[in-house]
Amino acid sequence: MRRLFSGDLPQLVMFDLDGTLVDSVPDLAVAVDLMLQALERPAAGEDQVRAWVGNGASVLVQRALSGSLKVSPDLDPDLTHQAQALFMHFYGEATAERSVLYPGVRHCLDQLQQQDVTMALVTNKPLRFTETMLEQLQLANYFNVVLGGDSVATKKPDPEMLLTCQARAGGSAQYSLMVGDSKNDVLAARSAGSPVACVSYGYNHGEPIAQSAPDLLVDSLAELV
Repeated sequence: MRRLFSGDLPQLVMFDLDGTLVDSVPDLAVAVDLMLQALERPAAGEDQVRAWVGNGASVLVQRALSGSLKVSPDLDPDLTHQAQALFMHFYGEATAERSVLYPGVRHCLDQLQQQDVTMALVTNKPLRFTETMLEQLQLANYFNVVLGGDSVATKKPDPEMLLTCQARAGGSAQYSLMVGDSKNDVLAARSAGSPVACVSYGYNHGEPIAQSAPDLLVDSLAELV
């Protein structure tokens, strides 16, 4: 990480959540399947949901209704609204029961905190679910700023969330690091003018994240520090 900042630490490290810090798919898959069951549709299963996450709850619901990564243009708006409400209800009931931290995450956060590096969270997950997950997984105390997919007008890959985060945390784009797992994180960082590090695991719709050419690629967040 230091090599991206001429041997120094960044002023600000902005982390993605799902697929970067936390494997949240087990809980998301349960909520998706309960939603589909309530609509008398076949379950999707965890493997399928793993390929669909990364663009926020609304897109996940639309992909589940479409049965595909590509959202069908023929989805009924009333059905979509009903499905969205069902998903939010079921996911709200069990946001972090099965979700777990990836190896190396706690070590990375502890090390950065000990070195007084400002940390923030920028995720497309709705804020209320984000805050619940942070509390239940004992992560909330690490972050000075937390932004969810409904905290600003546009989600990643738009840079608005990162720029808002930098403004609130007091970090300049040049000395802020984005840490994520997907093409959306890379694109958002590039547009915001910040370096980006990516983990080799996570959710990127089956495409190796190396193809998006992040500035740094690690197998564990422990490698960052």
